[in-house]
Amino acid sequence: MRRSRLALVLSASILAIAMAAGPALAQRGSQAPVPKTDEQKLLEAMHLIQSQTLYDYVKGMVSEKYAGRLTGTDESKACAKWVVSLLKSWGVQPGGDNGTFYQSFPNPTTIVSKGGYLTMDIPVKDGIVKKSYKYEDEFIPGGTTGSGEGQAEVVFVGYGITAPELGYDDYAGVDVKGRIVLMDPEVPLRADDSETFKKWRPYSFHQFKLENAVAHGAKGMIYNYGPIGNPNNSYREGFVYHHVGAAVVADVFAGTGRTYKETMEAIRKELKPRSFATGKTMSLKNVSVHHPDGVGFNVVGVIPGTDPALKDEVIMLAGHLDHLGYLWELLPGANDNATAVAVGLGVAEALAKCEIKPKRTVVFNFFGSEEQGVAGSKYYVEHPLYPLDKTAVLINMEGPGVGDKIGASGATTYPAFWTFIEKANKTYIHRVVTGGGAAYPGRPRQDSAWFFWAGVPALTFGAYGGKPVPYPTYHNTRDSLDLVTPEIMEDIAQLFFMAIMDMADEPALDFRIRK
Repeated sequence: MRRSRLALVLSASILAIAMAAGPALAQRGSQAPVPKTDEQKLLEAMHLIQSQTLYDYVKGMVSEKYAGRLTGTDESKACAKWVVSLLKSWGVQPGGDNGTFYQSFPNPTTIVSKGGYLTMDIPVKDGIVKKSYKYEDEFIPGGTTGSGEGQAEVVFVGYGITAPELGYDDYAGVDVKGRIVLMDPEVPLRADDSETFKKWRPYSFHQFKLENAVAHGAKGMIYNYGPIGNPNNSYREGFVYHHVGAAVVADVFAGTGRTYKETMEAIRKELKPRSFATGKTMSLKNVSVHHPDGVGFNVVGVIPGTDPALKDEVIMLAGHLDHLGYLWELLPGANDNATAVAVGLGVAEALAKCEIKPKRTVVFNFFGSEEQGVAGSKYYVEHPLYPLDKTAVLINMEGPGVGDKIGASGATTYPAFWTFIEKANKTYIHRVVTGGGAAYPGRPRQDSAWFFWAGVPALTFGAYGGKPVPYPTYHNTRDSLDLVTPEIMEDIAQLFFMAIMDMADEPALDFRIRK
């Protein structure tokens, strides 16, 4: 891995100074060395953050040893224990429950194993031919699927919504009892911040759609969602479902006299259902085991502030530790979100070993169960370990490890915060750093949403740009170590270190939105 630009410049400068000062130093003999300045101490700590080390962290997290880090599994617990061992070794203090590094919360977990399939019956002259769909490219098993198999006609039910108060019901006029339903995610309105959308928002949750299908008697579901893996849903014993892509949907609509595109456009334009029995027969199967009493963990470490007047104020750096585990095959979750954990660990080590200690308290929060409905951050906000009204900012990370530029949601929402990022970048890092506003009108998709809704200034950082990846990598087996850009992780971690140390010493720190 590369050596950072500043490290090279500093090394050259120090060598030049030493050579120039050689005769004078010889004359001074055994005089005490010149004390380091605060700037030198900060730079020394910043350069403890090295791309090779961060890359090695990611490499370990995506290995078979941790089995995709699905919250609630033994492998996920082992990964959390590894994170804690590093924090302890650097002197980071425990910030969780009862003097530990862990904040536990209820977390039902479903383990999906191999043995499933998805097929369609194709009528031919002499009978039926079964068309088998390809794992990952055309379908992925649902992350909370029940165990079982079934064959039935497919009924298209639009968005799968029943909302009497809105005068809308995708199940009106169709009988889905004992059948397989096909539906889309989201709702037929855009997720803007309008009052109209807020009335529809509860029906956008995956859990509602699955529960509504079960309530109407469906025996299974094919969900037009990717296909990507996703364990954020309800579990119903024996209710089997897959996430499918465009190829499966096109086959369901073929020969019906309708097209998927025109049907969905009509639903959105008129806000009227267009559900129908497709006449197509499909078979699906999954094998799973559900653990309703599972437990998840947030891993929380803290570096206490040193200033009596400021130490009760908190700067929080966060990124979720979990991913999706196995959905037949390992989903490694390299950029989502092992790179964020690596960056957080890099900052934690630098802060812990820095000769200058922050005046404000710095908390590191590695959330569990982000992929299972952002449950870990939700639990933290409902049971905060540090007062939310004293939490100056949440700096959250999603995918900070692939690309050559740095982006953030919330930059324009919190301009006072953003000045610290721009200052640190201009002085030390010199990357393209961009940002937009923070808005979470739809269902929560990031840990920062719960903090934002609770009034805590909350931003999410990631990386982008660089060489385009020629295939989808989100929530599938291809989010692998090969994608990772170690240098961008180093720069983001160093950027955060300098910005956090700057904010920690600011006499007054208030980024909150005033209505």
